[in-house]
Amino acid sequence: MAGGLVGGSIGSGLNSTEKRKALEAEYKALEYTASGQKVTWKSDSSAHSGEVVAAQPYRVGSQDCRQYTHTVFTGTAGQTARGTACRNADGSWTPLT
Repeated sequence: MAGGLVGGSIGSGLNSTEKRKALEAEYKALEYTASGQKVTWKSDSSAHSGEVVAAQPYRVGSQDCRQYTHTVFTGTAGQTARGTACRNADGSWTPLT
């Protein structure tokens, strides 16, 4: 997933363990979860948490792609980022810029 959406500004307040959990949630949402279902993650050491929701998959050429949102909560405030990722032949996902 490279840096995913948490590689941007919404992940700036997260430590490396939290970013890993957030990226794992993004991958799980894109790869395994039905459209509109939330994949959540929570920090073991702080009040940080998040949720990822992927949209319906669609095809671009030979690649499957999905739009998705990732909301990161730091305390009570939430910050949401939106993006699109496409699945590579090796099963990895590449976020589009």
